[in-house]
Amino acid sequence: MRTPKRFYVYIMANNSRHHVLYTGITGNLSRRVFQHKHKLIPGFTSKYNVTRLVYYEMFCYPGMAIAREKEIKGWRHSKKVALIESTNPHWRDLAADWENIYKPDPGVEGAPRKILRGLEGRPE
Repeated sequence: MRTPKRFYVYIMANNSRHHVLYTGITGNLSRRVFQHKHKLIPGFTSKYNVTRLVYYEMFCYPGMAIAREKEIKGWRHSKKVALIESTNPHWRDLAADWENIYKPDPGVEGAPRKILRGLEGRPE
């Protein structure tokens, strides 16, 4: 029997005292956290060194996860901090020891890896 698909809404933070927060959604939390921690995708999280997973929720239905992500993104910073501190009061990196959970295929040593988006990499 196939494992049911899961969807995650998550919040990442940087190491600063004035926390920079990023809220996202994914179907593979360990892979996405790996991407953030290793700055594999250019953008907000790599620019502001947002590398610590401080909060996440799991959903069985994508629509519910999308709605929750939009809800959290609409909140003030202080409300997001309160949400994080309700389950993680010390702002511990929840993925600190996940390095062995997600290990991408190494490919050619030293060669940069390309992350495919959209229609790239699909057979014609």
